[in-house]
Amino acid sequence: MPVRSGIVALILIFIASAVVTVSYMGNPSSRLAHVDDPSMHTAAAVVPVSTPSPAAFASTTLEAHAGFVLDVTDGHALYSLNPDTQLPLASITKVPMALVVSEVLSPDMRIVIPRDTALPGNPERLAKGDTWRVGDVIDLTLAASSNGGAETLSLAANESLHARYPASPADAATLWRMNDLARSLRLTKTYFLNVSGLDESTTQSGAYGSARDVAILFAYAASTSRETFAATTQPSFSLMSINGAKARAVNTDKALDAIPHLIMGKTGYTDLAGGNLAIVFEPVPGHSGVAVVLGSTEQGRFEDMKKLIAATEETIGADKPL
Repeated sequence: MPVRSGIVALILIFIASAVVTVSYMGNPSSRLAHVDDPSMHTAAAVVPVSTPSPAAFASTTLEAHAGFVLDVTDGHALYSLNPDTQLPLASITKVPMALVVSEVLSPDMRIVIPRDTALPGNPERLAKGDTWRVGDVIDLTLAASSNGGAETLSLAANESLHARYPASPADAATLWRMNDLARSLRLTKTYFLNVSGLDESTTQSGAYGSARDVAILFAYAASTSRETFAATTQPSFSLMSINGAKARAVNTDKALDAIPHLIMGKTGYTDLAGGNLAIVFEPVPGHSGVAVVLGSTEQGRFEDMKKLIAATEETIGADKPL
């Protein structure tokens, strides 16, 4: 598809112009990915040229520690607040998890749930022994931010991912491939210690990254795998397993009503991360943007995002009238 290929090319150009070479803070060398496929390498990284934010962002203040807005269509940044500060990602981690799982599991494949994904009585629970379509498990996991769903998908894809990437550890191929993908996209501040983003301890997050890295990752995800993330645009939905079990997912994004032409989004919240939110949207029809908020509060992330959306609409809308 020529249009999609063009967008991917723009993203790779942005990666090459936006990434600085840094070391992973506290990232165990044994967890780092190694890119074996030359086709996965992007252009050499260079230090970006700083440009002032448009006037619409001049008075923007956030509760978040970091924020970033990327104009995907034109390939340049509109806003940045501590864009390269490495912060906990929380459940934003489930986006690369879904990307790598989808490499080997098609939406119509069936998986048997190995263990309950939530406590009995939880409407989002997938019960042990039930058979579900992979696509439905991905939808519930992303929209409802199910940690159990992420673990289930990771386990289901692990053997096939190890077969595809022999350098990966046999017992952690999904996690390895997530780090491999981050490396291939030159996300220099990003690494994953688990597949869900849950805090590993009171001092160690399950994943780390920067607002700029998250923007690049989301732009890539939306341009290459848009259908995978379609459920994240819905407030809620019901699902039924192959054997008749029911589940209901309620979207964790409380800013849905304020996002124009949402393409995909993902929340994240843990004690260490605070409130995170990243979205891909169209401030003007046919013109894509990514907005990222990291390290806000549980409720503040939604108000922060509304501010970024309003400023983005004003900026792009002025340049691209309907």
